[in-house]
Amino acid sequence: MDSVLPPGLSLVSVFLLACGVQVLAGVLLTHRYGGRSSAEDRWVLLWLFYDVIVHLTLEGPFVYMSLVGTMETSEGPLAELWKEYSKADRRWLTSDPTIVSIELTINLNQGNTTMCFYRHFLQVSLSVCELYGGWMTFCPDWLIGSPHLDTSNWMHLWVYLVFFNGVWVLVPVLLLVQSWFSLRRLHRLGPDDDVKKRKTM
Repeated sequence: MDSVLPPGLSLVSVFLLACGVQVLAGVLLTHRYGGRSSAEDRWVLLWLFYDVIVHLTLEGPFVYMSLVGTMETSEGPLAELWKEYSKADRRWLTSDPTIVSIELTINLNQGNTTMCFYRHFLQVSLSVCELYGGWMTFCPDWLIGSPHLDTSNWMHLWVYLVFFNGVWVLVPVLLLVQSWFSLRRLHRLGPDDDVKKRKTM
């Protein structure tokens, strides 16, 4: 397939630009819906918006293209992006059923995780889905000697595999810790204390 990119632009630079636009969209949504939330909650909201945006704009199309064919036979900028990533993990090129199933599950779980009364339930659920998805993406391949992973190229190993996937391990772990402390604080407050506190506000 001929390049779908303008002359002088590499796929990696276009991807980094797209990531910047996704972060900017997350910042704007956080500013709009963050209201008078604490700085910590605004950071959480930024991540949640960014996570939804990434799943809808990058991983959602991957699932769709994988359900109607494979990345190998798909065309267009997003297909080219996934073909680039598949240089690090070949399973993404052939629409591996395990990978597609994990991405389908995570994409279906992208819900309303804004700052509502059930926020920590959703935050914990989403974080566990992300961590389980990462584990099930790589553990089965590690158990058979990583035949689908290309770790010989430093960019494929450290940028594509470690950094891009590591973000979706580090942030969900931090969100689980944050939910743990928030829920522990609420538990210690107790229902009677909570009612009294609301009456004084």
